[in-house]
Amino acid sequence: MVEARGVALDMVRALFFDVFGTLVDWRSSIARESKALLAPLGHDVDWSAFADAWRDEYQPAMEEVRSGRRPFVRLDDLHRENLDRILPRFKLDKLADETRASLTSIWHRLDAWPDVQKGMRRLYAKYRLAPVSNGNISIMVDLARHNDFSWDTVLGAEIARDYKPNPAAYLASARALDLAPSACMMVAAHSSDLAAAAKCGLKTAHVARPGEHGPGSGETKPSVPVDFAARDICDLADMLKA
Repeated sequence: MVEARGVALDMVRALFFDVFGTLVDWRSSIARESKALLAPLGHDVDWSAFADAWRDEYQPAMEEVRSGRRPFVRLDDLHRENLDRILPRFKLDKLADETRASLTSIWHRLDAWPDVQKGMRRLYAKYRLAPVSNGNISIMVDLARHNDFSWDTVLGAEIARDYKPNPAAYLASARALDLAPSACMMVAAHSSDLAAAAKCGLKTAHVARPGEHGPGSGETKPSVPVDFAARDICDLADMLKA
């Protein structure tokens, strides 16, 4: 019997997935789709820098909610606000509202990393699978349809009305499946996410995404103690005997 931190692995009933960065390549997708939308309109910017600038507004915007300074706002709305904030830096502040809405919708069709579909099919045969993401439900549904993910349900920020790494995001997700936190495993490419989940009693699995923010920029290994450290989702499936 495989053991994880002294608890039998066969007690794990559900895998909770971080999505942006762990399952989908947000940076390449945003850069490519933004170029496809804006280049025909005559715009030419550093598209990877544009994607990075947009993503850099992500944590500060959510912190306004996490801190209680602002009521809960869905990530789609934060993405749009963050987009409006960065456009002047790229001399794109004259974009029409319709174009801004189209840009924001790109977050609903980000492409998965190459290993994800095969690995998740294997995991789905053994575990309940759900995103525990800061993305709202409609983003998670659309990403699943775009990438052929198999979710049993959609959990995370919108059901908790709070953003990771606040405890409510993890604990509300476990409660939604009538499971103890110890019966759930958080899967993520970000050590901070896993550290927060572990404090809530979840088991943890790190998935390396060394190119998340560009070549050599992501986490190749966890910086915190975890139950499993995998090269990718297929490697995790091997470790979990799925």
